[in-house]
Amino acid sequence: MSATSSTGNSTTADVLAMSGLASGINWTSIVNEMLTAEAAPETQMNAEETADQNKKTAYQTIGTDLTTLKTDATTLSNPDFFGTRTTSVSEPSVASATAASGTSLGTYTFDVTHLASDSVWEGSTASAPLNPSSDVSGLVLSSAGFATPVTAGTITVNGQTITISTSDTLQDVFNNIYAATENGPNGAAGAVTGSYIPLSNGTGDEIELSSGHPITLGSDTDTSNFLQVAELYNNGTDSVTSAAALGGVNLSSNMDEANTSIPIQDGGSGDGEFLINGVQIDYDASTDSISDVLQRINDSAAGVTATYDSANNCFELTDTSPGDVGISLQDVTGNFLKATGLSAGQLQAGNNLEYTINSGDPLTSQSNTIDAGSSGITGLSITALGEGITTITVGSDTSTISSAISSFVTDYNAVQNYISSQTISTTSSTGTVTPGLLTGDMDVENIAFSLRQMVDATPSGGTTGVENLNDLGIESNGNDNTLSLSDTTTLNSALTNNLSAVQSLFTNSTTGLATTLGTYLTGVTGSKGVLATDESSMTSEAKSMATSISTLQAKIANDQTTLDNEFAAMETAIESINTDKQFLNDYFNSSGSSSQSAPNAAGSG
Repeated sequence: MSATSSTGNSTTADVLAMSGLASGINWTSIVNEMLTAEAAPETQMNAEETADQNKKTAYQTIGTDLTTLKTDATTLSNPDFFGTRTTSVSEPSVASATAASGTSLGTYTFDVTHLASDSVWEGSTASAPLNPSSDVSGLVLSSAGFATPVTAGTITVNGQTITISTSDTLQDVFNNIYAATENGPNGAAGAVTGSYIPLSNGTGDEIELSSGHPITLGSDTDTSNFLQVAELYNNGTDSVTSAAALGGVNLSSNMDEANTSIPIQDGGSGDGEFLINGVQIDYDASTDSISDVLQRINDSAAGVTATYDSANNCFELTDTSPGDVGISLQDVTGNFLKATGLSAGQLQAGNNLEYTINSGDPLTSQSNTIDAGSSGITGLSITALGEGITTITVGSDTSTISSAISSFVTDYNAVQNYISSQTISTTSSTGTVTPGLLTGDMDVENIAFSLRQMVDATPSGGTTGVENLNDLGIESNGNDNTLSLSDTTTLNSALTNNLSAVQSLFTNSTTGLATTLGTYLTGVTGSKGVLATDESSMTSEAKSMATSISTLQAKIANDQTTLDNEFAAMETAIESINTDKQFLNDYFNSSGSSSQSAPNAAGSG
């Protein structure tokens, strides 16, 4: 019989293995016990793999803590750090101040007599007038070159309401005002007539309203802006004239519709070009608006801000930096600067900052920032905010230095405490000693010892008064490797009264505490340092152990298959023998019965 012949979803071997029907032996239990014994080393191997992984994690934690301590040491090994400065300003409304490391300590009185201001180039009249003549019967409001478009609605003149439509001509408006006021309380004598004064010799481009009685303009119920756009304001007389020329520049339309004093041209090819402070600005009169060009100027490196002053109908260029500096302009291709009135403008020169220090000679700065080039005080930067007198005091930033030293002590203790927690052995109440994860690890214990040696040292060549950390109130703990800074009084006193000695203790290029510690930490935490080597070793050991575990597990699985098959074969063989035995028993029993029956039959015959 085959040991693996199928019976439904089970095999004979499966059935025999579960029951031991043929042999009567519970060999499954025997196999399990054999495999359990074979797997016994895996428990130890798993424990070793876990220990390797935990050691690797511990090394990484130590490395991280040491890197933090190294950062502290790097800060404290820099002589410039001990030269950091603070500034105090007696009158913050007059100035603000900052001081670079090493700035001379002292008190300086600044008297700001004049702030720096921007230079401004003011263009001449930029727009064309509303109309070339006094005849405005064809000047439609919607297309008139007002600085601000007219809106439809109503206005009030002498208490009478006049409707304004953007399709009206300016003459229609004059006629409607006359018709409405002619029927007012003063009759024809109170009628208001309107006229347009054309531009002539730089004056005009205005609307004039006149009457035989005082004119009253506008009310809270007006819904059109015509009176404001026309610069007409009530002055209580019988004649009111626009407060300013009315023609304005249309900034958003294409340049050929901008209503400038003369049409803008780009040379006919769309390649218009002009220079501001030597910086090239390009434009296309047929596709660009004036707003486009103003933005282009503002985004350029020309160093000016370009704007349109609608109240004064002119363009302005303002220097982005204050001071008495000029602005240069030049049309290259086309006439943008001429057409906008900029080339005919004039410079309103800015002012330089004027001040004195400690009542000395007058000094100037092109900007409102005072640096060493102006004041002669290296490292001190002052921003003038207003006119007046202020006292600026430059002092040592002992607070920042104290904080850095405290952080160093804290981070040093963090390293030592962690190493101690991983290397210390514990004893239970029954006397059982349990070693720490890194107990006996000489590399880690040497790190702790070396750190302790360096912070406890008294470097040669130290300055009297501050020879070691004890002189800063930082003491070693007698019970472990940590340091204690419980009272900062001694530290602050040393920083205030003997800062150069504190600096030397940490920064001396050969014996400085932070210098030597930083060098040591660079080596320990580097890619070829002891921690990296130990971490790599733990990685390799954990990997090797994982491979051994996998190999053992594969062998156990293979052994189980072999034993199962062998016992199953045994069961099959026993079953076969039992079957054959039964057959023979049945055969011989059957033959015996036949032999005994034959003589009886013969005798009866």
